[in-house]
Amino acid sequence: MEQKTPLVVDPTEPQPKPHGDSLRNSLAEWTVTIILLLFGTTTLVQAFVIPTGSMEDTLLIGDHLLVDKLAYAPAGPISKFLLPYEPKRRGDIIVFRYPVDVTQTYVKRVVGVPGDRIRIRDKQVYRNGVKIDEPYVYHKTEYIDSYRDNFPGDPNTRIEEPARGMLESVVNGEVVVPPDSYFAMGDNRDSSFDSRYWGFVPRENIIGKPLIIYWSYDAPTEQLAKSSISLDHALDLMQNFFTKTRWRRTFRLIRGYSFSQ
Repeated sequence: MEQKTPLVVDPTEPQPKPHGDSLRNSLAEWTVTIILLLFGTTTLVQAFVIPTGSMEDTLLIGDHLLVDKLAYAPAGPISKFLLPYEPKRRGDIIVFRYPVDVTQTYVKRVVGVPGDRIRIRDKQVYRNGVKIDEPYVYHKTEYIDSYRDNFPGDPNTRIEEPARGMLESVVNGEVVVPPDSYFAMGDNRDSSFDSRYWGFVPRENIIGKPLIIYWSYDAPTEQLAKSSISLDHALDLMQNFFTKTRWRRTFRLIRGYSFSQ
């Protein structure tokens, strides 16, 4: 995502968890979220807005997120017992500084972690030679793009310089994710400007992971992509706040997808 502050695997589906475990996990997530909301708004959490549709339908244009900036932070000798630090996993949704221009911030899903071999054939992702199930993905076009949907391959569109370096290191028709890097893609797979076009996400570029949608407002990209609120957006809010707010999405927790290991 482009935000306003201005994702050897077993392809089987994860088994359902007992209801008690699910309830405990939900309570734990809400506890962490409430603690972060109470005790930090810049150091611990940061607000972002989704201005484009690259993560539809998981995240919509106009979703306002709170991002946990400590989720992936290095654990200290004491803090590791107090804070829920965790490794970055396949299926996680991450917020990061765009590698080509670190002044921009994107949100995508981790598809490959260090050491993974990634290729795409006819829109289907293969990781380490195994076709993976991605229930979160939406394909909104029927045609096959020779580069986007059969990756890696010869680019038929503009790609950034880091992506050219990535394509030069393809091994046996697969992209191998290097150490301290991640391969990230949007859930709206046919309309996402992602690792296929600008390369890997360096570990140091990752800011955190989205926690919750604290507000969702149906506004166009042109209004949301600006670093400060515009006059037309302010007028739109005054006139349509109640009717264009997506109340059903308010306070919705954001979860990654857990693959079976």
